Amino acid sequence: MSDLNKKFTDAEAAASAQNPRPARSSTDPTQLPAFRLGLAGERLQPVSDASVPGETPSRPHMYWPDADPALVRQRERLYRRIEQGACAVRDRGAHTGTLSRANALELFLDQLRSRELDSAARVLRSRQLGYYTIQSAGHEQNAVLGQLLELDDPCLLHYRSGALMLARSRKGGVADPVSDVLASLCAARTDPVAAGRHKVWGSSSLWVPPQTSTIASHLPRATGLAFALGRLHAEPPEHWPEPPRPLARDAIVCCSFGDASAFHATALAGIHAARYSHRRGVRTPILFVCEDNGLGISVPTPRGWVSQSFGQLPHLHYVEAKGDLEQVHAQAARAIALCRESGAPVLLHLRCVRLFGHAGSDVEAAYRERSEIAAEARLDPLITNAGWLLDSSLATSEELADLVERAHREVARSLERASELRGLESRAEIEAPLAPYDPEVARLTNTRAQASTSSRSRSFVHGLPEDADAPSRRTLGAHLGSALHDAMLGDPHIWVFGEDVGRKGGVYHVTSGLQAAFGGARVFDTLLDETSILGLALGAGLAGILPVPEIQYLAYLHNALDQLRGEACSLSYFSAGQFRNPMVVRVASFAYQRGFGGHFHNDDSIGALRDIPGLMLAAPARGDDGARLLRAAIAIARGSGRVICFLEPIALYHQKDLYADGDERWLFDYPAGQAPLWPGEVGLYGDADAELLIVTYANGVRMSLRAARVLAEEHGVRARVLDLRWLAPLPWKALEASFDQAKALLVADECRATAGGIADAVLAHFAERGTRKPLGSVRSADCYVPLGPAANHILLQEADIVARARDVVAALDGSRA
Repeated sequence: MSDLNKKFTDAEAAASAQNPRPARSSTDPTQLPAFRLGLAGERLQPVSDASVPGETPSRPHMYWPDADPALVRQRERLYRRIEQGACAVRDRGAHTGTLSRANALELFLDQLRSRELDSAARVLRSRQLGYYTIQSAGHEQNAVLGQLLELDDPCLLHYRSGALMLARSRKGGVADPVSDVLASLCAARTDPVAAGRHKVWGSSSLWVPPQTSTIASHLPRATGLAFALGRLHAEPPEHWPEPPRPLARDAIVCCSFGDASAFHATALAGIHAARYSHRRGVRTPILFVCEDNGLGISVPTPRGWVSQSFGQLPHLHYVEAKGDLEQVHAQAARAIALCRESGAPVLLHLRCVRLFGHAGSDVEAAYRERSEIAAEARLDPLITNAGWLLDSSLATSEELADLVERAHREVARSLERASELRGLESRAEIEAPLAPYDPEVARLTNTRAQASTSSRSRSFVHGLPEDADAPSRRTLGAHLGSALHDAMLGDPHIWVFGEDVGRKGGVYHVTSGLQAAFGGARVFDTLLDETSILGLALGAGLAGILPVPEIQYLAYLHNALDQLRGEACSLSYFSAGQFRNPMVVRVASFAYQRGFGGHFHNDDSIGALRDIPGLMLAAPARGDDGARLLRAAIAIARGSGRVICFLEPIALYHQKDLYADGDERWLFDYPAGQAPLWPGEVGLYGDADAELLIVTYANGVRMSLRAARVLAEEHGVRARVLDLRWLAPLPWKALEASFDQAKALLVADECRATAGGIADAVLAHFAERGTRKPLGSVRSADCYVPLGPAANHILLQEADIVARARDVVAALDGSRA
């Protein structure tokens, strides 16, 4: 016999010894009297079959004809356990535990509702009305967290936290949570959270941001939110931002996940970042809840893995919760109190079982012995809790049978209406909350954030940037730093953070002086982990902060990309715009660094970023444009809740010259008082009647201007250079208008040839419009960037632009034919 089988067999034997099955003439659950429980008090009232007007109530044993057989068998097992208590006459006053009768029965009803919804999910699927069958069966003890946590404690939930969500819904006065869940299962537009876009646990009124991840990618966000709460806890309430929903001074963040997810890098990043934050002395009140059922689909989690991995970690309190409802309730209450009072991260290890497979399509018998499945079924928390309620004299078998029937009827009534539910029916409707942007709101947000002249004069201790004449203060890097300074002066709830951005002022000194001006609470260094940096931004945005994190190099961003793809840009979409996490992610980007580099510091691909739905990308080429683009990005993020990557070309940070050494034609005055550069506004260099339009961005702008001079002086080709500035969304109207004036188009794309940049999109756009004008592109090679001068053989060069431009212009004669 395996250890697992022995564990379950011993457990059942012990339970049988304590509660021997009474001799009965029949175990038919239909023989149990039906009673309705008034949960507001202790009195019980008999209920006749006519108690629900207009309905013919089902008997307790009735089930949907197309219900999953395993769920039906387990329900019958629950009835048998309830029936065992029918012969036991106990003293109601004998119970001396901490969980009251009313609370215990409410929790049991929440758990029953959750189980009934699990069954309904499979019924809906069999009727081709539902689309999601991953259930919470076996995890129902998490309902105690829904009852114990306050409604201003944000919750980021695991996909098996259904009972928790139902208990929280009851506490929050949600009118019909059962119908809400069924609407979500059916991808119906009446789902109050995602409105038909996905099955998620979420609610704006209950402070539950929807999560869709199965790989614990929400843990860094949860830690970021706890960190923000800790920072705000130290501030007087009048200095707090106005969050989208209420937050108490002693609020904590609850974040649940599965034991298999605990293996994932993002889970470890979130947990270790919380420990790091607490070690650095920052209050970080987060309750990690590991719902441990011992399986990741078909792969067992090693016995003791969770406790061995997290039970002895410094700066992380560990609390284990297992047993009956009261035991779990007591341990969960202890963990919550510990987190709230200490402000430290706590991991609550909640022991669960997984019943009925991973999902409806999962054939559990293919990878588990039948004896193991049966043994686990005997540890069903509903059966365990029913036994505890009976043995503790908190309920009679009649009362529990009534609760079972009540939960079934509630779900059955909603299930009958499932065929009437309608999903989203148009592309525009589906996309509506993905990328909100209101230009007027952005302009108003920017205007409101303008600092006064007197405050600017006091804050810029080395003089106003627009008055500077020193070359070092007129570069792209200098103007970006000044723009950040102005933004933080106008909005006290902007945070700037990342690796080395504080005292050092950034590797390229863009954030130099910001910490001295605004303090370490608003400009600070983080641990060296991009996942945690973006997670902090995600959480801070939920708390009302506008985060401006820095990613030190573009290549470093890729290891954390899912924080943008799966978390940041999906939140508004999966919450129908009810939750947003605004941020402007500054990324030191692109190639062409001299004397330094290699692939990790000269990444030349933004294809993975352009592929993320809803993500905006901006890329300045010169200092004044950089300041105005950054103003726009900050206003759009704050006003519309957007996620924006601000791609700063490293090689141009301190560039002074354009055509010749010492000409200082790449230095510009700081654009104080000038309007932001909004999406769609491009930069144009050269005459409108030029025959060739060169479309480019970032480093490509300076290279194309130099190439255009060569084309004009040596080859008689007049070229106009268009700086895109915004790479997502691309400025199609401005592009079309400029190309209408030209005779040919060349895209000079510094990124890798195969989908690394924007050339594919631009050429495809004009080809699909049916243009007969010559089109062409010149791009960097599909290769990692080597170290040293060898990089010039891989990266786009000015000579390449000149050569390809001549080819495109030469094709003009053929296009005229």
